[in-house]
Amino acid sequence: MVSRRIPNAVTALAACALVLRLGLELDWIKGTGANAQQMLLLIETAAATVIAIAARNPFGESERAAGRWLPYLRLGSALAMTAIAATLLAAGSAAAQLPGGEAAAFRNMAGLTGIGLLSALLLGGGLAWVGPLAYAAVAEFTISAGWQTPWIWPGRPAHDVGAALCAGLAFALGAALIAVLGPRELNRG
Repeated sequence: MVSRRIPNAVTALAACALVLRLGLELDWIKGTGANAQQMLLLIETAAATVIAIAARNPFGESERAAGRWLPYLRLGSALAMTAIAATLLAAGSAAAQLPGGEAAAFRNMAGLTGIGLLSALLLGGGLAWVGPLAYAAVAEFTISAGWQTPWIWPGRPAHDVGAALCAGLAFALGAALIAVLGPRELNRG
């Protein structure tokens, strides 16, 4: 856990929850309009990015010598970090009204986490932030433009089944592939 920087990641996730609470208290996230959705999306993106970067293994090939338990360690780490993030964000929004509700916030963060894990697989753990940030930029535009597609799940209502399926598919695919293949290792030499 320490080698994957989980304690630092949990601290960063707690900071995301604190920013969420601050945003709710200062009315940065107020109502259900596009501005409120976009501010919340930035916080969800930050949490997903933290989880994706924590997928990086600093030991490279020597970690693979751990044997058959490594995929379970990777999967368990991704699931645990996502659960911790959801819990901390729910605590940060306690007694407040989130745009779309807590279910939509969890759906968005889980889908963004899946995109981040796929980015870690393709680009390496150090660049895992690229995927969620690029998706968030597209989602920010589509929220303000009023586009309606399940693939841009942050702009959809909390009860939208298609959006939940798309976000769930992104998370499941990211978690499964990172568990089996691990993040890409970049040669630094």
